[in-house]
Amino acid sequence: MKHFLKLFLSILLFSFFTSCNDRLEGDAIESINAVKIDSIKIVNSIMDVYTTQTIKTYSNYAQTCEGFYGYDYLHTDQFEREVFSYKFKTENTCGDEQVRASQINFRPQEPGIYTFKFWTGKDATGENTYLEEQIEVN
Repeated sequence: MKHFLKLFLSILLFSFFTSCNDRLEGDAIESINAVKIDSIKIVNSIMDVYTTQTIKTYSNYAQTCEGFYGYDYLHTDQFEREVFSYKFKTENTCGDEQVRASQINFRPQEPGIYTFKFWTGKDATGENTYLEEQIEVN
C-alpha cells in the first residue's frame, strides 16, 4: 500500500509540474492602439437620472487578427465626456475589414445636458477630431 501511495504521489507531482500549453497559436497580443469611432447609436437623447442607457459605437477591425480592447471614458467637465476606443492586434493573419459594435452603459446621477465627444481620429494638422452628441438628463 505504501508503495502504491508513493507511486500515486509521484505521478500526481509529475503531472502538476508539467502543464499543457492550451494557448492557440496566433492569439498573443502584439499591440494595442486607438481605433477611430466611425459612428454611434444613441437610442434616447432624453433620459431620466439613475436610468441606464446603452450607447453603441462602431469601428472597423481586420477579421481574425483585431478586436475590441476597451474604452477610455474621460470626464473632462461636469457634463462633458470624451470617449476613446482601443483595439488589440494579434499574431494571426489579418483578413478583410469589418464593422463591429461595442457599447458603453451611461447611467447619469444628476440632471443636465451631457456632451459626448467620440474620438474619430486626427486631422491633417495632427489635432484630435470628435463626433459630438448630447443627451439631456431630467
